[in-house]
Amino acid sequence: VRLAESGGGLVQPGGSMTLSCAASGFTSDNYALGWFRQAPGKEREGVTCINFRTNIIYYSDSVKGRFTISRGNAENSVFLQMTNLKPEDTAVYYCASDGDCSGRYYGEFDYWDRGTRVTVSG
Repeated sequence: VRLAESGGGLVQPGGSMTLSCAASGFTSDNYALGWFRQAPGKEREGVTCINFRTNIIYYSDSVKGRFTISRGNAENSVFLQMTNLKPEDTAVYYCASDGDCSGRYYGEFDYWDRGTRVTVSG
């Protein structure tokens, strides 16, 4: 499985930003795409996950109501729309894939992209 992220950069507090992730190479219809983030000096945190077979979506409490994961027009792609961004959202954001979302709490996903930095400051 290969993952390709795009987006990231600098945004002011209260602003919005969208990340995207395109995946390829799945050999099964059972898969999930999730977003994780890791802030400097902190552990990796699961942000959101979508199960592509069931369309069930999960969000962490820290982003619920502000972040939205959605399926892209391209097959096996997702967008992460982030609104009302806060300085504490500053982190490297990773797109990851696994068979389902059960590993979303501890980052137990099999496939990862290299990450993209999001900085909320201003």
